[in-house]
Amino acid sequence: MEAKVMKIHKALPFRNIQAYSSHTLLLATATVRAGFPSPATDYGAEPIDLNRYLSDNPTATFLVEVTGDSMIGAHVVPGSLAVVDKAVAAKSGHMVLAYVWGDFTVKWLDIRQDGAYLVPDNPNYQEIKAPDDCIIWGVVVGLAHRLSRRS
Repeated sequence: MEAKVMKIHKALPFRNIQAYSSHTLLLATATVRAGFPSPATDYGAEPIDLNRYLSDNPTATFLVEVTGDSMIGAHVVPGSLAVVDKAVAAKSGHMVLAYVWGDFTVKWLDIRQDGAYLVPDNPNYQEIKAPDDCIIWGVVVGLAHRLSRRS
């Protein structure tokens, strides 16, 4: 299936992706530990729809590929896909997709008495006091990225 690019904003073209796939991913019915595994655990699997898992509002949700390293402390690495929900009201403490100074950025939103700030999660970057024309496009509700393999 060929992806079509649909421009809804001059700076952010969208590509349609296939919403349904004939390939099903399975979700283990047991949770797994990141520590010592239990040899007595019996595991099963059930299908999972990642569209439903990642989004409560599928018609208001889209993916955006992240570049740069200003959010590496939050595990947002270059190439990560941020799941952005436009239906969620942005609040202080949310990770947001913001349009500021003619560009999009993913940052933490920090609302203070003197205004809103876009805060990176990397000490090499400065926070941005959001100007009046800053637009919060949506709240980042999930992330997807591939892990590099250890050699």
